[in-house]
Amino acid sequence: MLPKRLFAALTSAGLLAGTGVAAASPAHITHSARTVAAQATTTAFTNGSFETPTAPANSFSIFYAGQTMGLWRVESGSVDLDDDGYWQAAEGNQSVDLNGTTAGTLSQTFTTEPGAKYTVTYSLAGNPGGLPTVKTGEVRIDGHYFQDFTFNTAGRTFTNMGYVTRRLTFVANSTSTKLTFASTSGPTAYGPVIDDVKVKSCSRRGNCSSSSCGECCGGER
Repeated sequence: MLPKRLFAALTSAGLLAGTGVAAASPAHITHSARTVAAQATTTAFTNGSFETPTAPANSFSIFYAGQTMGLWRVESGSVDLDDDGYWQAAEGNQSVDLNGTTAGTLSQTFTTEPGAKYTVTYSLAGNPGGLPTVKTGEVRIDGHYFQDFTFNTAGRTFTNMGYVTRRLTFVANSTSTKLTFASTSGPTAYGPVIDDVKVKSCSRRGNCSSSSCGECCGGER
């Protein structure tokens, strides 16, 4: 597989014809701006494995600030939606590089019960195609810093990304909560990679219900 920056350069130059790699059209690579204005009603958390929309086979799509992927919204910078033919996904067929052309911020707002406890789990890796070797980022709840993360890509490849599972818990303050993943790596195009984001709820005031949330009350902040 080609490093992402080289891939993009070759694609724009039309140099991939005959290499066996399908070059995506600009319409696939750059999506028209969409907003969440039409999504006025907050809904349950969804699309945690980034299966919507569909990235071009064996390639990736770039999303810029203001654009959306289902209910996920790019709030700053840019991110890449990567097909598992381009590199290994943790779950399903797609994952997200939090650095598109530069460090990006990706958020989703979903319904919550005030006073209830929630656990977020996610799979973390990093783009091994370029520096820095150690990718960094943070998770925010309602815009406030909540957890940082790092991933060392030394020895990792596009076919062996080495995903690890991270977990955090929070108590909802209102009927909706915004979950944000932000890259602090940059300004290169090689950032932390996330996939398989899950949100599980506990009963009100943080008392776990094993039937609904399993290990929801465990884990780290």
